[in-house]
Amino acid sequence: MRNKISLSAILVLIVGVLFVRMLIWTFFFSNVVMLAMERNNFIPSESSIFSFDPYEINQGSSSYWIYGQDSENYYYFSYEPSAPYIFIPKINKCQGFDRLNFKTWCDAKHGGEK
Repeated sequence: MRNKISLSAILVLIVGVLFVRMLIWTFFFSNVVMLAMERNNFIPSESSIFSFDPYEINQGSSSYWIYGQDSENYYYFSYEPSAPYIFIPKINKCQGFDRLNFKTWCDAKHGGEK
């Protein structure tokens, strides 16, 4: 007798594999943990919970991101209530550009303006 795998079992397997892939190959899981642990954390509106990579984290009592990136932009958390972060395209024309020094970001835009 042949074992037949039902269509619903195949669909569940596919969904499970896609879910595991999402957790492993995106920043989704780490961003969810970051957002849950620190209430002041946020994902820039120009980015996504799947693609935002906070590459510089505050080492003090609060663990919010200072610098982050996604496939298109770099981000700096500026602490300003009216515009809490600035961002700049990864491809830019700033001479002496340093992704870890927002003062070298010549054409940065304000994000999250209220």
